[in-house]
Amino acid sequence: MFDGKDILITGGTGSFGKEFIRTILACYKPRRLIVYSRDELKQFEMQQIYDQKCMRYFIGDVRDLSRLTMAMRGVDFVVHAAALKQVPAAEYNPMECIKTNVLGAQNVIEASIANDVERVIALSTDKAANPINLYGATKLCSDKLFVSANNIAGGCRTRFSVVRYGNVVGSRGSVIPLYRKLVSQGQPLPITDVRMTRFWITLQQGAVFVLKSLIRMQGGEIFVPKIPSSRIVDIAEAFAPGKQHIIIGIRPGEKLHEVMCPADDCHLTLEFESHYVICPAISFANTIYYHTDLIGAKGSPVPEGFEYSSGSNRWFLTIDEIKKLILSQNDAGDSIPDVHPSGVHHE
Repeated sequence: MFDGKDILITGGTGSFGKEFIRTILACYKPRRLIVYSRDELKQFEMQQIYDQKCMRYFIGDVRDLSRLTMAMRGVDFVVHAAALKQVPAAEYNPMECIKTNVLGAQNVIEASIANDVERVIALSTDKAANPINLYGATKLCSDKLFVSANNIAGGCRTRFSVVRYGNVVGSRGSVIPLYRKLVSQGQPLPITDVRMTRFWITLQQGAVFVLKSLIRMQGGEIFVPKIPSSRIVDIAEAFAPGKQHIIIGIRPGEKLHEVMCPADDCHLTLEFESHYVICPAISFANTIYYHTDLIGAKGSPVPEGFEYSSGSNRWFLTIDEIKKLILSQNDAGDSIPDVHPSGVHHE
């Protein structure tokens, strides 16, 4: 599906972007693979690793509609990963977060429609479900924009969907690099609350799930992978067994547990073998039957009152599994991902 195609990823120099690029290059032969981001140094550093003939590096900001429209000329698929993601920074600089995460999302939509892009996937976050901080609120707004964009596409072929998942193991800003640094310095590990839980997904799983969602999507879906939860105290124990930790309390804008499929959306949620789909609450001009996706996989409605929460998740990682997961990330760059469209599995 991606061979000979033109693919653009916004925020392509981030942790996800690098893994997505690596996955595409390992499994497909695109005509052009375009990294669109605003940091020239990160692009220069990335070019030293990925300098294949198909690679293109465009300096630009998603806030700049004209530049974004120019960059998308001839593009078939867009993955929108650019965002301001730090919760405290968003609280302190709300309008900057809105400009990137909301207005930038609308720019991606308009540029995609203007260039008749075939499919667009926007990355979301568990913080967009029942948000309590500005970052989550902007991503919820972004999700709504991308879903509703299927109604404003008019006669063009462009279809929009969203992928929502939890914390990424080892990504910049996650707790794991912080804990690794503190352990190397012999310092105690901070814990916000002993009850806290989070969803976890690896960079490779995230990249593969986005690719599979591009293959499955009909337009308007929010794709949510089935992934494990972990307790923050178990993560600390995996890094520093038997060591004393510091309880620092929940920071502003944090939750005890994250949610990816809210109970209020249970009437819209379908369960597939490897993931959930939250169907759009609004109607489109063309009727879409989301119970069967484009590869023929079938989903079933979830029970009344269903909520997919990191606290009530049926799949929790043990301390030993967390240790293996952390160690596996050191060798992740050597493995070739499986991008068969059957989904992200967890055998």
